Amino acid sequence: DLGSLFVIIGKGFKNFFNFIGSIFKGAFHFLISILLFFKKHFIKLAIAILMGGIVGLYLEISKEKIYRSDLLVQPNFNSTKQLYNNINYYNDLVKQGNFSLLASIFKIDTARSSSLRKFEISPIIKKIDVINSYDRFVSTSDSLTVDSFNFDDFYDSFVDYDYYTHEIQVEATINDVFLGLDEVIIASVVNNNYFNRIKKLKNEQFQRTDSLLRVNLIEVDSLRNVYMSVMIEDAKNSSTGTSIDLGGSQKTTKEIELFDTDQTINNNLIKISEDIAQKSEVINVISNFQNIGYEVKDISKNYIFVGVLLSFFITLIIILLIDLNKFLNMYNKNI
Repeated sequence: DLGSLFVIIGKGFKNFFNFIGSIFKGAFHFLISILLFFKKHFIKLAIAILMGGIVGLYLEISKEKIYRSDLLVQPNFNSTKQLYNNINYYNDLVKQGNFSLLASIFKIDTARSSSLRKFEISPIIKKIDVINSYDRFVSTSDSLTVDSFNFDDFYDSFVDYDYYTHEIQVEATINDVFLGLDEVIIASVVNNNYFNRIKKLKNEQFQRTDSLLRVNLIEVDSLRNVYMSVMIEDAKNSSTGTSIDLGGSQKTTKEIELFDTDQTINNNLIKISEDIAQKSEVINVISNFQNIGYEVKDISKNYIFVGVLLSFFITLIIILLIDLNKFLNMYNKNI
């Protein structure tokens, strides 16, 4: 019985290794077949690549150069959607060829506006933006809402408008047309009564909070000075043996509480200073358009690269179809 068992196990291992060997043998045969195919049709494919490269080179030389400039912004007061709508509107005008209206909007002549080729806006995607937004959501929502809406749900609902920083790109055939475009783009959102009203209310709130915190800080410092004076006086009396301090530990506790309060107020002042710096404007401009745009060099839009690829794959498909037709004719004769 044991001998038969070992024989069965041996046959099983043999069949398994034969199966693995057949896979490697098949893969090797397939690789060799591909190499033989390319060897057989090398000249045809090389000629096709050369012709595609020549045509692509001609198109690449004759096409117009495209220049690009970038604008980085941080919108506030939920103005991001309005900014996106405006950029998409400008891009639609370019697609429609309505350069006279673009010239009127950006206060440039029609010759320069007709050089515009694209307006585009996209978020600078950072995971920390999602984390900070979720942290703010948790701190401002009740526990029941937070329990029913976890981080994964929050992340899935996070859209382009919710990111903090956004990049606006403009492309044109003239490299110095970008000067002044950013002012018009920003003004199209900033000169909005709704956003200006929110901005005014927010700035008033920031100033009130900042003033109140500074007053509180002065009062806390005054109280700390009083407690320090009392503690110093008590220490002098204790050293002369004229008094017995029964509330020393309580005064020390009060001093620690005042110190903690002082730290909290200072931290709140830092926070309010950051809010004033970052949220006092409708749109914060991080970097303006470069006055002179940089040339766009995208390999996927390079006609030489595209011509070589297209000619190679078109020729390859034609060769494969011809070989398939020959195989089918031979198969038909053998039936």
